[in-house]
Amino acid sequence: MRAATTVHPTEMNRWQLGFFVLILGALTAFSAMSIDMYLPAFPQMSRDLHVPLSTVQLSVSAFLFGSALGQLFYGPLADRWGRRLPLLMGLSLYVAATIGCALVKSGEALLFWRIAMAVGGGAGMVISRAVVRDLYDTTEAARMFSLLMLIMGIAPILAPIGGGQLLLVTGWRGIFGFLAIFGLISLFAAAVGLPESLPSERRHRRSMGEMLKVYWHLVKNRHYLRYAVALGCVAGVNFAYISGAPFVFIELHGVSPQQFGYFFAVNAFGLIGASQVNRALLRRFSPQQIARAAFMVNALSGILLTACGYTGFGGFQLQGLFIFTCLCMTGLLYPNITALAMAPFDKAAGSASALLGTIQYTLGASGGALVGLFHNGTALPMTATMAVCGAAGLAALSAAGRVGSQHC
Repeated sequence: MRAATTVHPTEMNRWQLGFFVLILGALTAFSAMSIDMYLPAFPQMSRDLHVPLSTVQLSVSAFLFGSALGQLFYGPLADRWGRRLPLLMGLSLYVAATIGCALVKSGEALLFWRIAMAVGGGAGMVISRAVVRDLYDTTEAARMFSLLMLIMGIAPILAPIGGGQLLLVTGWRGIFGFLAIFGLISLFAAAVGLPESLPSERRHRRSMGEMLKVYWHLVKNRHYLRYAVALGCVAGVNFAYISGAPFVFIELHGVSPQQFGYFFAVNAFGLIGASQVNRALLRRFSPQQIARAAFMVNALSGILLTACGYTGFGGFQLQGLFIFTCLCMTGLLYPNITALAMAPFDKAAGSASALLGTIQYTLGASGGALVGLFHNGTALPMTATMAVCGAAGLAALSAAGRVGSQHC
């Protein structure tokens, strides 16, 4: 298989298809790897760089901001130049910026290189969605996104554990060294094994003004925008959980830091498992039907979780069950809503993917920020944010289903 040639998955043999899926899965995992792997190193980084812990924590927000902003650039580039060139450029930036993170000597430099890291890694997230949209129809795309979540979902399980072990051997700089190697391997794999999915005759050589018009048309497309908001609300549920779980589990319920990792892994396995169940459900139900049912369960679980957290009814066990249920539902929501949002855009899939990612990360980061903003020593900020995001996502999805699609 020649990497520069447009190849449909049906033309690949089993090994080529497996390598193709593995590459796309690695590209979608850049965010989780880049965020989760260095979390155990925060105290050590704070001491070594002589900065408050809050500055190191801010590097997570810097990464999310860079991801949201960076993805906007890759969409038009991917529609203009094809998928491979912007991807290879972005991965090269990611590797260089990650090395920069490993060598920093100040908090300001850390924030700068984390933003650059996110901008580079954003190429993987944008291009992977666009490639899937290029090659599959809506239902098959939902199945493929579910399969990619199997690979992507392993990152939140292994990354914190691997980061903690590397911290013992190499220190925090070694974690960024490992991420640079991961980026370099992904760059090589994409250069060799990822086919170009956008033929030259389907590319659009737009000027900068025309690129901005494409985004404006996407924003005006109520069908697309409501799906994008719904996806952002799913991210809000997840980021609210990630932001609040350490305090709720460890401080409020006395879970040890070692046990916390296992609870985190169980919930991640639930999300992965649900994403694979989704592939089977798609044989009988449409992506819209599955997403609507999943959001209803998600919203209801969030409301019950909030009630339990406020009253203390059921204790940690019942709260843990509702958290698990909420996260399982996101495993059904991510692939189906992504496929539904991308479905109408065969001519601007790169731009649609980019804006989708930007909205997802912006709303997701906002969900996480709300937990910190309203921190009051109880579980309520986390549980209420998860419930509100679930209910808002259900409303956005229901509204999207009532609006006819508009092609861009």
